[in-house]
Amino acid sequence: MKIALMMENSQAGKNATILEQLNTAVEPFDHDVFNVGMDGENDHHLTYIHLGIMASLLLNSKAVDFVVSGCGTGQGAMMSLNAHPGVVCGYCLEPSDAFLFNQINNGNAIAMAFAKGFGWAAELNARYIFEKAFSGPRGQGYPVERREPQVKNAGILHQVKAATMKDSYLDGLKAMDQELVRTAVAGSRFQQCFFGNNQNPEIEAYVRSLI
Repeated sequence: MKIALMMENSQAGKNATILEQLNTAVEPFDHDVFNVGMDGENDHHLTYIHLGIMASLLLNSKAVDFVVSGCGTGQGAMMSLNAHPGVVCGYCLEPSDAFLFNQINNGNAIAMAFAKGFGWAAELNARYIFEKAFSGPRGQGYPVERREPQVKNAGILHQVKAATMKDSYLDGLKAMDQELVRTAVAGSRFQQCFFGNNQNPEIEAYVRSLI
């Protein structure tokens, strides 16, 4: 699995800590981690609005399989990511959130709080969230006897989201303020991850037209 880590400007100073915990948690499973920013407060400047654009580009182009995002409360990141087609983002404050999101909702992104509640042993909590998010099978249901309706409902939710976003993915991006998108794709590590793993030539051509 390819996993992208992204966080907005107010919490950029915690990037190294979160990256370390993510790498530690996923190392036994041979997942690849791409740190697409922000890596410190002087890095390419991102808001949670940019995180949604970045996540959608990476997931819809199949450059990555999963996105770990976050901001001060995690709420802005979650809303921003879920505003885009092809992105199903859960809100994770503790390991059980990650486990239940994987088993019941089986999405492709999580949003975490990197300021609210980020106190003593916060790095351990982050590691345990990642362990639950990236170990073992997904979509098994919880409790297991509820698997069938839960899998069905998760599929229905994907269909509902697709139905409410009928325009093509690229048309939606082009309808946005292009400076927002241009800023979102301008980071060097984002570009390395995107261009190195992208599987959609149309999306790649669009991104290249912005840089």
